[in-house]
Amino acid sequence: MDRLARDLRRDFPDMTGLSPRNLKYMRAFAEAWPDPAIVQQLVAQLPWGHNIRLLEALKQPKERAWYAGQAVEHGWSRAVLTHQIEARLIERAGKAPTNFAQTLPSPQSDLARELLKDPYNFEFLAAAADISERELERGLLDNLRELLLELGKGFAFVGSQYHLEIGDQDFYLDLLFYHLRLRCFVVIDLKVDDFKPEYAGKMNFYLSAVDDLLRHPDDAPTIGLILCKGRNEVIVEYALRDSAKPLGVAAYRVSPQLPKQLEADLPTPADLAREYPLMALAKLRIDIERMLRQLTQQHNVPDGSSAIRSMLERLAQVRGLPQSAAAFGETLRILNAATHGVDVSADAAAAALDAGTRLLDELKLLGKSA
Repeated sequence: MDRLARDLRRDFPDMTGLSPRNLKYMRAFAEAWPDPAIVQQLVAQLPWGHNIRLLEALKQPKERAWYAGQAVEHGWSRAVLTHQIEARLIERAGKAPTNFAQTLPSPQSDLARELLKDPYNFEFLAAAADISERELERGLLDNLRELLLELGKGFAFVGSQYHLEIGDQDFYLDLLFYHLRLRCFVVIDLKVDDFKPEYAGKMNFYLSAVDDLLRHPDDAPTIGLILCKGRNEVIVEYALRDSAKPLGVAAYRVSPQLPKQLEADLPTPADLAREYPLMALAKLRIDIERMLRQLTQQHNVPDGSSAIRSMLERLAQVRGLPQSAAAFGETLRILNAATHGVDVSADAAAAALDAGTRLLDELKLLGKSA
């Protein structure tokens, strides 16, 4: 191998990556992926550093293929790939007990089930044994980047202690998310003890309220996730069996102290700087589209294309629009790009978020005055 490396460097002096060590990785790569179809469709889409990490960390071909597929689908950096391998994501993904098969249509039920894990790994959070629910919630919010990484791609944070007024009484949801792929709200209820049947009843109440007060007609049914310190599978099965609302129950684990290699295992802000602005822009586009559809219905605008640009043009014919709508073309281009997962610069994302939020606020005022 050393002689081959010398011969190759002599014959191809301008080519890099021909060290003995790298040649050994190439040989290991060829032995690990003997099927050309898998190479072309899967691992060829990953950087070389990702493939080396897969070879070093995993010995089973099925596990390598699973993590490679997840890295391609979710755009993981090498640090995130390493973290997910060490956290044994393959053993946790899709393992939470749910009633999705009975309460959600296919294929949404399958997708929703695969998105949930058990247990959730909150080892980035140092917690005492007697931690309270509010302390657990504050700890997760203080580590929101890590929480979103553990929840998985597509979760957009909506709020904590989200207020709902029901029957002249105040209720507060621990954590509220919107999932951009499932197109539905996700309510998370945090418990610092083991699962109890009454937790399912309370979550049913929350889901009914969110479906009635927040859910848009185009949204899928709201999903509930009860996160507990522990659970008994039989009790969970009985509690979920006859529930008409989509519910899942999962355990979580925290670290008694901060892991020594925390910063090395978790992605840097730069690793995730792209994804979360895109999620915020995609959510903003959804809100603008909904508001425009509501205004077209209020003003009896004739049915036509449901595209944002088309709805703006039709509304302009029957009702004056805010000045911000006139220069909305570039903002709409960036919102569309973000919705389709195309990278946009940080400056462009910030400008689009500001302009889009301003237009949405003005459209809401327009709706109130109608």
